[in-house]
Amino acid sequence: MAQHPLNRICLLARIRGRVQGVCFRHYTQLEANRLGLHGWVRNLPDGDVEACIAGPEPQITLMKQWLHHGPTHASVEHVEFSPSTLPDSWERFSIRY
Repeated sequence: MAQHPLNRICLLARIRGRVQGVCFRHYTQLEANRLGLHGWVRNLPDGDVEACIAGPEPQITLMKQWLHHGPTHASVEHVEFSPSTLPDSWERFSIRY
């Protein structure tokens, strides 16, 4: 995880499994907003979901745990995390199309 000013941690997550067509992006956005995180989530052409999340380490840890199971109708098989950078101008967590 990459450390940034104000103790923000940024990482990129790739989620595999049955994660498209089950409102995964919507519920990821809701959970990220509940935790006060910034970043984005998007579907990938290969059926995976990718998310860039940034915020304080305790909230990032909670989000990482949530991503391992996702919403009710999802079936997460694997999650990969890697360090990432997030522009300071992002003010909220959004869904990318």
